Amino acid sequence: MTSPRGVLGCALVIAGLLSALPGAAADFAVGPETQVVGQVQSYVVQQGDNLADIARKFDIGYTEMLAANPAVAPWTPPVGKTLLIPSVYILPDGPRKGIVINLGERRLYYFPRNGAMQTYPIGIGAIGFDTPHSTTTVVKKEPNPVWIPPPSIHEENPDVPDRVGPGPDNPLGDFALRLGWKNYLIHGTNKPDGVGRNVSHGCIHLYPEDIEKLFNAVALGTPVRVIDQPSAAAWIQTGLYVEVHPSKDQADEIDTETAMTPDPPAGLRDIVNAAAGDAAQAVDWNAVDQAGMRRSGLPIEVAMRAPGAPVASSAAPSDTSAPPGPPLFAPETASAPTPIFGTLQLPPGAGAPQDLVGNGFTPPATGYAPPPSRDDDAATAPEIPADQDVHDLQDLRRGSNGSR
Repeated sequence: MTSPRGVLGCALVIAGLLSALPGAAADFAVGPETQVVGQVQSYVVQQGDNLADIARKFDIGYTEMLAANPAVAPWTPPVGKTLLIPSVYILPDGPRKGIVINLGERRLYYFPRNGAMQTYPIGIGAIGFDTPHSTTTVVKKEPNPVWIPPPSIHEENPDVPDRVGPGPDNPLGDFALRLGWKNYLIHGTNKPDGVGRNVSHGCIHLYPEDIEKLFNAVALGTPVRVIDQPSAAAWIQTGLYVEVHPSKDQADEIDTETAMTPDPPAGLRDIVNAAAGDAAQAVDWNAVDQAGMRRSGLPIEVAMRAPGAPVASSAAPSDTSAPPGPPLFAPETASAPTPIFGTLQLPPGAGAPQDLVGNGFTPPATGYAPPPSRDDDAATAPEIPADQDVHDLQDLRRGSNGSR
């Protein structure tokens, strides 16, 4: 671990990692008390690398990658530069059933009924195109979907054809999950650089390899819950960590390589105070405020407690229908956790893992008001949602930096 008040140490294994191959989503074993999964990794830039490709290699969204590595040229990162891979996830608050989409984190979590969990970066709606903050279900699974652009898309771009069949030009990709909201889908994309960004008309985009895995895993009727929680806090070993992700406006600034406007998230101190419990007096509130200003998406340590000290707890959200997983470690071994690393394969240049197990809880979430569904993207056929990338990241490759 780095110095106190620092970022969680590189390659820190947090909980039950089963597999995490570069370019593939990780599966995690989660129990009712699990609140943090994943690891922060490091990667040394190789000749020809760019941050979009590195992000996809580690199954990270583009904006996540840039927020964790500010001031690094995304298309021409210096060879030999060590980058942080922000792949530690404080699990979102609420029921752990089916699919949970956290717009504030630009990430999807899938909780099947077997005590496992999958998580994927997502592209979300552009500013002005919101996904409802509510609940629905998967009502149809569509391999090789056909896209029929609605009038709103044709108004934006008259050159868009009336119908796009399966293939490389289809913005829905190769797999789509239709939801109970007729205008919104979880689907793949023919522009994977948009994953992790504000790019859609309200649909949820996944990398092609991720949507195929999710599509094959979920069943019809799977519940889907959409939330917006950009901030979270949890105990990891003896440290209290806070994780804050960029807002929508800030994400657009990051993507266009514009200086990010400071915008501290509302309620951050309340979230940290609830997580700290009896250790609230030990919190470095200046570090909390700095994390809120920087919004890097990385876990930042803001308090410490003595090894073996109890953590004040609240009821941890869990899917009670899922069998409880094995304890992460026995209380008497908390200060000397059992190594759980063993299957992770890191790419060249990545740091060596340190075997540490996390334990903590997420504070009660602030409430959210479900907005009404939008109808401005209504499809011309009820089975076919309307969606297309609002912004094309390829344009950024050809931008003023002249790199690509």
